[in-house]
Amino acid sequence: MVRDIFHAFAAGNRDVIERTFADDLTFSSPVDPLLDRAGYFARCWPGAGRGQAFTFVRLIESGDQVVVTYEMTKDAGGKARNTEVFTFSGDKVRAVEVYFGWDVR
Repeated sequence: MVRDIFHAFAAGNRDVIERTFADDLTFSSPVDPLLDRAGYFARCWPGAGRGQAFTFVRLIESGDQVVVTYEMTKDAGGKARNTEVFTFSGDKVRAVEVYFGWDVR
């Protein structure tokens, strides 16, 4: 499901994200702590659909969480490495924590 979320983001397929994210979602990153679902779509969704490419370096499931580290090819051509922690409640994503800042050569 986490892979599907990333592919949907890259394709700009909001329907997948709408179905997957819980109504009470919290989304946090160093620059956007504790956004609610509407805040996520206002702040983050404008970056969707730019054809980003994701290579998954690690995907670890632990209880109700999935930790994913990935390398992303940006639309401008550079690469970055990020880690995200997804917390699930059943089949819905209830929280996302994003840790970013690594450029990859």
